[in-house]
Amino acid sequence: MQDAKTPGTAPDFIRSIIRDDLLAGRHHRVVSRFPPEPNGYLHIGHAKSICLNFGVAQEFPGSWCNMRFDDTNPAKENPEYVRAIQEDVAWLGFAWHGPVRFTSDYFEQLYTYAEELIVKGLAYVCDLNADQIRATRGTLTEPGQASPFRDRTVEENLDLFRRMRVGEFEDGSRLLRARIDMASPNINMRDPALYRIRRLTHHQTGDRWCIYPTYDYSHPISDALEGVTHSLCTLEFEDHRPLYDWILANVSVPCRPRQIEFSRLEMEYTVLSKRKLNTLVNEGYVSGWDDPRMPTLAGLRRRGYTPEAIRTFCQRIGITKSAGTVEMALLESCLREDLEVRAPRAMAVLRPLKIVLENFPKKGVEEIQAPIHPQKPEMGQRTLPFTREIYIDRNDFREEAPKQFKRLLPGGEVRLRNAYVIRCEKVIKDPVTKEIVELRCTYDPHTLSANPEGRKVRGVIHWVSASRSHAATVRLYDRLFTHADPGAGLAAGQDFTARLNADSLQVLENARLEESLGGARRGVSYQFEREGYFVLDADSTPEMPVFNRTVALKDSWARISGRPEEE
Repeated sequence: MQDAKTPGTAPDFIRSIIRDDLLAGRHHRVVSRFPPEPNGYLHIGHAKSICLNFGVAQEFPGSWCNMRFDDTNPAKENPEYVRAIQEDVAWLGFAWHGPVRFTSDYFEQLYTYAEELIVKGLAYVCDLNADQIRATRGTLTEPGQASPFRDRTVEENLDLFRRMRVGEFEDGSRLLRARIDMASPNINMRDPALYRIRRLTHHQTGDRWCIYPTYDYSHPISDALEGVTHSLCTLEFEDHRPLYDWILANVSVPCRPRQIEFSRLEMEYTVLSKRKLNTLVNEGYVSGWDDPRMPTLAGLRRRGYTPEAIRTFCQRIGITKSAGTVEMALLESCLREDLEVRAPRAMAVLRPLKIVLENFPKKGVEEIQAPIHPQKPEMGQRTLPFTREIYIDRNDFREEAPKQFKRLLPGGEVRLRNAYVIRCEKVIKDPVTKEIVELRCTYDPHTLSANPEGRKVRGVIHWVSASRSHAATVRLYDRLFTHADPGAGLAAGQDFTARLNADSLQVLENARLEESLGGARRGVSYQFEREGYFVLDADSTPEMPVFNRTVALKDSWARISGRPEEE
């Protein structure tokens, strides 16, 4: 697989630092890494990190990016997530260097370095439990209190740590802590935990270990063992950088990577916290991690997003240290730009209303040719069967309407897209419900040309043949939350799920698709003319295709938010 290329990548402060390091001879190449924890699926925020870490490796000759799973907490990890993460990175268009790596690959070396810290008097085994440690950590204005076990001898600490490894002690009864400074203004430096006792089966190492290193301890050492030059992470790790550097300075690792932080991605109308995403999945608010309403890469892929659109989005938001929230409209705009030039056109009637053309032959069929893509003649033509009975969308007819309504009215005319002008002659209603069940119309056989001489028709609507179209289920997706910041300003007792959008999914089970869509393929996006962009879902069967709406043709939320709609 070739690495993806995102054209027009803008310079940023991280690339400037890397360029300066290379020019100064501090490094001869860039080695970066993408280190996800396999405790959930990747989301759009991870895409920003993926594009950065793999992107900088692409931009400098002889450089590369490793894929390394931070698998130090088997309580929350799952091989399903390991597989899904690899699929997502590959789908985005990136290839990692060498084999997939795991922090667990280095467990033995991490243990050896921990003993090195003990021998140097820089780590000790502590018997305090989690509540006691929390109570003695101190605050931002008050120093912490030293553990009563802080001054154990090197020999005693080595003995206890080795006994921790072989499973002599109960889970949570002891831990290994760094011996740094309980009065440090940075709470992360107040003797942080390095190892905990946890009897858990690990998805990579099985039951070989009952002690597991913390992320803050394992991450810098794993970077160094892999020769990482620049360890790029989000801003929440900025306060952890002194600990990152302290660990590297006090163990005999082969190199000293440099940690650099950048702002994480926050987006309107969604949540990107793994804890909250887990809640949505586990409590059944969505159908799974790949639900098309989810901001996960699996969900976006199933909805019909393209890797090109996501890479463009990540390039446009850029890399800075400034926190901020990105409008969902920007991501959708990048998607529309991409699909506009690639998506074949077709017609689909989502809410069918039958029309009988009384002056068209009862068994007649006319085959009308229309372009597959209006700007790409090389894509060829598609055939639209025109028959006596057709369907239009119910929203395109009104018995009464304001002057601005440019569609079909009783006694009025409208053009069928790529076909003829029709006139509504009669409205047929159900005698009981009074619901409109059918329209009787006539067509003008001289109006196949788009501009028949002397004929002016205000509106153009889409249609399909009744007898030569396909039934389908169509899912219309909207934003998962009704509030731009789902967690802000909640009433007492509420959580972010109170802001879920009850209308985020609408299922239309009686849609009709033009005949050419009988050959629709998975992974191909289609523009349903006048409706939006759609993609075939995995739930489809030969008898009943299921299409997901990826995005509407225009930003329907612009009116709500007060932003101008896209043209």
